[in-house]
Formats: sequence, C-alpha cells, structure tokens
Amino acid sequence: MSKPRLERSGRAGFPGAVDFGREICGDSNGAETREWLVTNGIGGFASGTVAGLLTRRYHGLLVAALKPPLGRTLMVAKFDEAVEYDGQVYPLSTNRWQDGTINPHGYRNIERFRLEGSTPVWTFAVADALLEKRIWMATGANTTYVRYDAIRGSRPVHMVVKALVNYRDYHASTHAGDWRMSIQQIAQGLRVDALAGAVPFYILRASGRPDPQHDWYFNFDLARERDRGLEDHEDHLCAGTFTAHLAPGESLTLVATTDPSSNLDGREALETQREGELSFLDEWARAFPEESREAPDWIRQLVLASRQFIVRRPLPGGREGKSVIAGYHWFGDWGRDTMVALPGLALSTGHPELARDILRTFAEYLDHGMLPNRFPDSGEALEYNTVDSALWFFEAVRQYIEATGDDRFLQELFPALEEIVGAYEHGTRYNIHADPADGLIYAGEPGVALTWMDARVDGRPVTPRIGKPVEVNALWCNALVAMTAFARRLNRPSAKYETMGGRASAGFQRFWNPTADFCFDVIDGPEGNDRALRPNQLLAVSLPLNLLTAEQQRSIVEVCARRLLASCGLRSLDPGNPEYRGRYSGGPRERDAAYHQGTAWGWLLGPFVHAHLRVFEDPTRAVSFLEPLASHLRAYGLGTLAEISDGDPPFAPRGCIAQAWSASEALRAWIAVTRARQHHHAQSS
Repeated sequence: MSKPRLERSGRAGFPGAVDFGREICGDSNGAETREWLVTNGIGGFASGTVAGLLTRRYHGLLVAALKPPLGRTLMVAKFDEAVEYDGQVYPLSTNRWQDGTINPHGYRNIERFRLEGSTPVWTFAVADALLEKRIWMATGANTTYVRYDAIRGSRPVHMVVKALVNYRDYHASTHAGDWRMSIQQIAQGLRVDALAGAVPFYILRASGRPDPQHDWYFNFDLARERDRGLEDHEDHLCAGTFTAHLAPGESLTLVATTDPSSNLDGREALETQREGELSFLDEWARAFPEESREAPDWIRQLVLASRQFIVRRPLPGGREGKSVIAGYHWFGDWGRDTMVALPGLALSTGHPELARDILRTFAEYLDHGMLPNRFPDSGEALEYNTVDSALWFFEAVRQYIEATGDDRFLQELFPALEEIVGAYEHGTRYNIHADPADGLIYAGEPGVALTWMDARVDGRPVTPRIGKPVEVNALWCNALVAMTAFARRLNRPSAKYETMGGRASAGFQRFWNPTADFCFDVIDGPEGNDRALRPNQLLAVSLPLNLLTAEQQRSIVEVCARRLLASCGLRSLDPGNPEYRGRYSGGPRERDAAYHQGTAWGWLLGPFVHAHLRVFEDPTRAVSFLEPLASHLRAYGLGTLAEISDGDPPFAPRGCIAQAWSASEALRAWIAVTRARQHHHAQSS
C-alpha cells in the first residue's frame, strides 16, 4: 500500500465546475441521474452514476475497445465496496434490483462528489473517517484504475471490494443462465476467461491475493433503459473479493485491464493522468492567452471534455489516424458529427495538429465525393448515405486553413476537395447533384434521409427532406467560395468555382419566404416548398458568406430566438407546428418520432450564437445564450454536454450524456464571442 501524493502541480489547477455535497449525493434520485464518464483515447470508457448504482447497460468500470475505436465490450461492471470501521460495517456501493429494492444504500455515506479534471472523486464519511475514491483510465489502453485513499481517521479501515464482471457487447444485456467463466488466481490478482476465444481480462493490485469466486448476482435494475423502452435488468458475476487494511495516509489501487503488464502503481498512474490533463489546459491557455484568462470554470471543464471525444483510428497499411466519437455512450465515429465538431474540439482547444490528423483520416475514405456517415461497430461496409458530411468537411478545412495558413496541407487535400465539388456538380449517390437551373444542390430518394435530420420509424424517414435543403445549400455556397479562395492560394484555376459559387449564391434567394419572413426549410421537394420553421436556416447566417440581406438575416435570428430557443439548445421544429413533439420519451418508435420534430439540440447553439453575434454585434447579449450551459454541466453528463433535451420546459436533458458537437460548438461559440468582446473593448478604449 502506497502513500498518496495529493499535492497539485505548480500550474493552474483543475476547474471546480462540478462539486456536490450531501444535497445531491445523499438524495438517491439526484445522485443516480448524474453520470460520470472517463475515456481512454481509443474508444473505450468507464461510466456510472454519482450514487454508484447501475442505471444503463452502458455503465461499467471497463468497457474495452477491442477493435479501436470500436468493438466495445463490457468486461468489468462495477466494484461493490464496504468498509469496517470501529466494529461497524459501512457500505460504499449502491444497487437497485429488479423489484425496486435498493440494497445496499452506500450513497448515504457520500459526503462529497467532485470532478478533478475529468476524474470523478467520491469522499465517503464513515464516523470520523474519510475515504476518497477515484476512477480514471490509462490513455491508449483498455485499463481502468480505481484508487482508494484513507484521508482521515482515528484507526485503520478494513476494506472489502467485490469485483463484478461480464463479457458482452456494450449494446447488449446478460442473463446468466448456466454460464460459467474461468476465474484464475494469479500472482497479482485474477484472470478472467469469459468464454472460448474471448479476450482475457484481469483485475490486479500491487500486493496481496484476492479470494476468487463465481457467484452470479441477478436482476440489477437498469432504470434509464426502462425509460427508453428497452430491456431493464441484467446479471453480473462476482469474480472475487479483494481486502485491505488502510491506515490514514495509505491507499489501495485496483486495476481492471486487458493487459496483465499494466502499471500497478496507483500514485504514478494518477500523476500521469493529471499531468496529461493539466498539459492540455496549459496548451489551450498558450493558444488563447486572452480568452483563457477570462474563461469561467465551466469553459475550462469543456476544454477537458473535448479531449474525451478524440480517438485513434487505424488506417490501411498500419498507419495511425484520428477520429471523433460522436457521443457517449452508444455512438461510434460518424462523418457528419466529426466534421461539425472538429473546429471546436481541435482548433478551439489549440490543437490544430489534431484537426489535420482527423481531416487526413477522413480524406482516406472519400468515395464518389462522399464521406462515410458512420463506421459500423461490427465491421460491415461503410455507409455513404449523407448529403452534408462532405460539405462540412469543406467547412472544417476552411476553418483549419484560416487558423493555420497551412498551404502544404491544403495542397495535399486539394484533389479530395476537387473530387467533392465535381461529384456534387455532376451527380453522385441518392440523386445528389447540382441543379443547372439555379446551381443549388438537390438530394434525396424515397425511403432515405440524407440530412442530419435522419431519424426513421418502421424503416421510413420521419423528415425525408427530399429536394433542396436550406442548410445543405448554405454549406454548398460557402464551399464553392472557399474552393475559389483555395485555388487562388495554390495558384490553380479558380474561375470555374467562382462562376459556380456566384450562380448558387444568387439562386439561394429562392429559399426566402416573404410571407413568413424566414426561409423555407426545403425547396423544390415532391410536394413543393416546405414552410416549416426549423433551425437549419441559421447556417445561412452563421457561415461566412452573406447569402441573404441584412434584414433577412435579422428576421431569421429573431424568429429562431422567439420560437425555437430552449435553455441548452434549439428546438428542431416550431412548437406551433401540428407535428411538434415537446417530449423525447418512450420506446424507440416514440423517441425517433420526436427526435427532429421538436427535440432541442445542443449543437445548434453554436450556429445560433454566431448568427446572433453577426446580426446584432452585441457579444454581451450573445454570450448570455451560453450561460445556462454552466448549470447543464452539473445536471446530466457531468462536466460535459448532452446530445439533446426536451423541447418543452423544463428542457430535461436526454440522449447521450456527452455529445461531441454539443461540447465543441459551445466552446467554439464562446471563443468567438469572447474575441468579439475583446475587440469591442479595444476599439472603445
């Protein structure tokens, strides 16, 4: 058992954006609805609740990425801990069973919960003793550390830790039946071979031998899965028990891993984790010295959260690329989400090299001018079924070049950019093509949904949006202007792109609906023009190119503010529309039907704030739309931002607890508004 080294680095410490006392920790509902997340940079993660009980099939101490960044497999579900102190037993863990019974009630002993960087820290109070627990993952490895530090007490505490394991795809659930795993005691812990051909995994400690067991615990209740209309209980196997006596100042570290040679020194592993996160914050501060000095704790926490989405993705030939996990817990890396999130995750955190690596990775998979919509979990063929991913790629390249001036990389990507423009001009999959009459992009066929509003119910798109979608054409017009500038930078012919851009930009006025004073959502569709008020038109204002008059832009921002703005996002449909659904709840059919029919999306705050800043030139007012996010970081996915929320008050967070484009767009918008405020102050002084 090692002495803890808890002193901080000499640099600025971690933000204090997430810190709770018993008002949250001691309330079972408050503690179980707040979820923590740690990641390993290759797609694996650990996640759970402040209370310590499992509420999702995705909760676990070791969800390993066996085919990085995918192949995610639950191996270690949780540790159930208790301490004996002064002759009395105190549970630290909490479980709820299928019949609704909670036993034990360890959450009642949580004095405090906080995030230390991205590391969750629990402080347990048992009589006069304090015990701290931390969970983190090793970067680049399927290895989770759980460390217990005896902080205070008049005598030692005796710890008993039961290791509950599993082996299944992270989307599945387990009902044990007669399943027998092989549990083998080894020099520093346990080896688990779940079934023939399975990857073995280990639960290790630096010293001491555990007591191996093979006891199934049945019917853990999964409340959040029940909320989602999915199977709501499962079984986990107790593979063994670890014990330790901890005097004040001593610690115990347990390591759940697929690598038996993992470093078992908890102090050293924790220092490595802290140094990595503090360095990331320092690099951001160097890249944005003025902005970082003004940054509140919740923005600094978002900078750290952005790191959790960046993952390694192997490329053909054994090369290493980079990608972005769209959201935790259940998304992999998606083309559209990656390109929308890339500027905020990489450029707004001071890491242009990450942006370059991600762009290079996705350029490898360009096919017929299209980027893959997603990389499937189980190795099926790539899916090329999105009209806008390649156009978001253009916008990400534009922002990268604007930030870096990296003409060498632009030269490298230029053939890919040419391929995209050519494919969209002449036609590619799903009837995606430029209409020669107005230069705008038409896309779609019956039965498919190619835009970001792509939910399906019973195999049919909820919002097919066949025709010329407004945001797709805003992206297309901006891409053509960017392509003209790129060609000139590289001394290449640009006249063709300039002509195409001029024609498409002129044609964009066709989106204006003078009766409503905002844009049609889709024009030239099978049933004519779509008059529904949706937030997609904000991109016609937030992107660099002026496609509309100043009066039109102002009208769009004002109507979206009045009718679509929610606390932590924008509604996907006007509440006055008869198709509007203000609650994202129920089973898969009900949720998919509401997904883009009123549900509020966090990522849309980015375009909204940029558009508002452009129209009103008031950074103080613009930043006020981001301020509710400070509370949001403490309410659902801790230290990060959710995918969506209900369209109706109180705008309850829903979907993924951590979504890449929600976090990235908030961070990008905050940087833009802060710079505008600084510029305004400089001009005034």
